[in-house]
Amino acid sequence: MSDIAADPPATEGSLDGAALDDAVHRVERELGRLFARIRIGWREAAATVHPELQPLGYQVLVSIVNGLGSAGEIIERLQTDKSAVSRQVSRLTELGLVESIRDADDRRARRLVATPLAIERVAAARAAYESRLGERLRRWSAEDLDHFAELLDGLAG
Repeated sequence: MSDIAADPPATEGSLDGAALDDAVHRVERELGRLFARIRIGWREAAATVHPELQPLGYQVLVSIVNGLGSAGEIIERLQTDKSAVSRQVSRLTELGLVESIRDADDRRARRLVATPLAIERVAAARAAYESRLGERLRRWSAEDLDHFAELLDGLAG
């Protein structure tokens, strides 16, 4: 957890009134641009994995590659509904990217696992994305990156 408070105290030179409202609107606008870029990145990554894969399918697949093996875990992580995850898992299975296997701990349950093909293609998609993002972030100083990470943590908290 970051040292940034949820509501930092006003400091000398801090904004108030219209200037503060303008700054908040600018942050909202820039976050909107960032989220749009992230959605484009998911679409590009999905196409890298398979031309018919949707962005949500890519997110489901990445969740499985990262070790989430149940639909419930994926639903919780992605904050989406069961039917959407179920459709995406079915499609991923059809594309040969995911398999459903018996859970070793509970023989009645099934676990979702990524196939070697999925692992390879997700790695390629991540490498391309991380290269683009890394190229931009490497222009910043380590201090700026640390500060940015703290600000993001404070915003997410």
